[in-house]
Amino acid sequence: MRARLSDIAQQAEVSEATVSRVLNDRPGVAPETRQAVLTALDVLGYERPARLRKRSAGLVGLVVPELDNPIFPAFAQVIESTLAQSGFTPVLCTQTPGGVTEDEYVEMLLDRQVSGIVFVSGLHADTAANHDRYRALIARPLPVVMINGYVPGIAAPFVSCDDREATELAVAHLVALGHRRIGLITGPDRFVPVQRRVTGWRAAMGRLVGLPEAELDGLAELSLFGVEGGEAAAGRLLERGVTGIVCGSDLMALGAIRAARQRGLSVPGDLSVVGYDDSPLMAFTDPPLTTMRQPVIAMAVAAVRALVDEINGHAAPHSEYLFRPELVVRGSTAVAPPATAGGGSDGQHPTPPALAIPA
Repeated sequence: MRARLSDIAQQAEVSEATVSRVLNDRPGVAPETRQAVLTALDVLGYERPARLRKRSAGLVGLVVPELDNPIFPAFAQVIESTLAQSGFTPVLCTQTPGGVTEDEYVEMLLDRQVSGIVFVSGLHADTAANHDRYRALIARPLPVVMINGYVPGIAAPFVSCDDREATELAVAHLVALGHRRIGLITGPDRFVPVQRRVTGWRAAMGRLVGLPEAELDGLAELSLFGVEGGEAAAGRLLERGVTGIVCGSDLMALGAIRAARQRGLSVPGDLSVVGYDDSPLMAFTDPPLTTMRQPVIAMAVAAVRALVDEINGHAAPHSEYLFRPELVVRGSTAVAPPATAGGGSDGQHPTPPALAIPA
């Protein structure tokens, strides 16, 4: 024991008496010194005494739709670390096509007697889904918090990025660069975030470009989320002469860039592209991607705090917390090509309100 005490004391740069006090959980030791001794135990491979082991406050489920899109691992990382700081052990549940469903994961989590569940972009975001599943969880009662997707009438905290404002800011950025034929690429319209993005894009195009609602239909493409969906949708928009595209995700934006290059077009010389998320590595793409940044850290921390409050019996407000997106300008957007700046693709329309959209 003497040898162990001396080793630990040397590693922690404290006296053996201090090590003894920490190991016996006695008072009179500063918190930072106590932590230094515990860290020395871990570094040297000694097992902490049972009385000093951190007890878990319980398990918390974290259900995410996938890990292919880097925005979801980003959310998972912050949520898991924030839960750990509150003493909870996160249980990550990742869905894959044809794999375990959200409902199956929930049953597994209930079997493990989790203290609560965080859903990220789950079925709560799908207007075609039956949301009674969440009402049943709340009635158990089981605290739940939902990120990016809102369902009226469910007594739970919701945390979302303001998708409508995001697309309005993206359109305003492209308009300021002289673009008028600005297309929208996003996912299936049954999802709440998609509906909000479409609404924001239509509002901005009407207000800033002067296009009536009827002329916008040909400039919006709803596709599958992902690179392939973005590529296919961008190809159709390029045939209609767009010079700028606002995308519903960074991966869709990368698909749009691929579609432009396959047609011999340069980005941003011939086509400007704006993504959504600012997921990791988007600053290092070619070109670096201009995108709407979701405040992932702030959203994740707010979701965990709301859940922990619910678990501890301090009910968080059962409403939607909207977080402001941030426009991050990089290299995928530039001034509109001269032939289109200030008018339509044929250059015959001097003012935005007169822009004609081909069928």
